[in-house]
This record gives sequence, C-alpha cells and structure tokens, in this order.
Amino acid sequence: MPIIIVFGMAYSILARKLTVSAAFTGALLAIIIFSAAGYTGLAMMTTFFILGSAATSWQKHQKMVFDSGEGTEKGRSMLQVLANAGTAGLAGLVVILCPRLAHLLLPAVAAAFASATADTLSSELGMVYGRKFFNIISFKPDTCGKDGVISLEGTLIGILGSCIIAGIYALGWGWGISVLFIVLSGTIGNMTDSVLGALLERKGLIGNNAVNFLNTLLAAGVMLALEWIF
Repeated sequence: MPIIIVFGMAYSILARKLTVSAAFTGALLAIIIFSAAGYTGLAMMTTFFILGSAATSWQKHQKMVFDSGEGTEKGRSMLQVLANAGTAGLAGLVVILCPRLAHLLLPAVAAAFASATADTLSSELGMVYGRKFFNIISFKPDTCGKDGVISLEGTLIGILGSCIIAGIYALGWGWGISVLFIVLSGTIGNMTDSVLGALLERKGLIGNNAVNFLNTLLAAGVMLALEWIF
C-alpha cells in the first residue's frame, strides 16, 4: 500500500495534476481511507482521481472558453483535494475511531466518492458532449460552463460515474440494496452541486470548493438516511 501511495504522489506532482501540498494531503486522506475501508476504499479514491483527471484533460482546448479556473497549470490545490475527498476522509476517520459504525459509514464513503465522481464527469464531459444547456433552477436555456447549468448528456455521464463507484463498492463488499443507494446518493449530491452553483456560487456567496464539499457531504448524509430508513 505505501508503494501505491508514493507512486500516486509522484505521478500527480510530476504530471501537474496536484500541487505538492495537495499531493501530500491526498496521501494522508488515502492512508485514512485505506485504514478504514481497505483496498476497496483506496480503489474508489483512485478511480475518482483517475476518471476526474482524464475528464478534465479530455478536449481541454474545447473547454478553455468555459474554464472556471478550478484547475491550474501547477495542478489542483490542497483545498480542492479536501473539497472532493474530505467527506470520505472524515467518515473514514470515524470508522477508525469507532469501528462498530463501519457498516453505516463505509457506504457513506462510497456515496461521497460517487457524488464527487458524478460532479466532475458531468461538468467536464457535459461541456464536450452536451447539446442543450439549461439552468437547473429555472429550466430555461443558459450558457454552457456557468454555475448551475446542466445538460441531459452531462447528467447521464454523471450517473454513469456514480455507477462505477458503486460497482467498485459491490466488488469489494458485495451486491445489495446499498449499491443502488450509492448511485442514488451520488446523483442527488451531483444535482445539489448544480443547485448550489445556481443559487449561491453564481452570486459569489460561496466558492467552488465549498460547493464541492457540500455536495459530497449531502451525498453521504443521504446514504446514511437511506440506510436508516431501509
């Protein structure tokens, strides 16, 4: 496991996917998640990072006109890493401190990564493959790349991202109703990201990092609620 993390840090820094501080932050989160969720948790985090990096780089020249400035030439920052993986890290830390809650919080870790993956894929690839863009609040046509603007194609790609994370969860811990709940929670988190973008981020009331953290936090909360109800 240490070799995997060291290799991931080196690659992310050399490829300018993450800044140095972000890479060390990611490594710390990876250690926490591995300690709580084993190789399945680490696989979900790694898959999010790989898919997110690939989606961000895909057709980058075409997306430059819509660039929100979330990424930089030096890579994503420490705060961006915390915004996307912080919720999963917090849930993992609780599992380490209180292992008897693992049956509740490990699905929440998956839901947080499902939401983060769905958000990144839907926004990055939606700009490339989306045909009609509309405001998630008013449902009126809106400008591609603006906060709170979605497309059908981007939304479906986001659901696929949640399904991939749910599939990894299932391979590690078995198929069950939780797999469906992870997809649902990830999709709700992704939609919440767009709602917050339209209502708050577009007005400058909160930043993108806050929106990303809140969407993963809500996804984890929805997962916990679904587990408690069912």
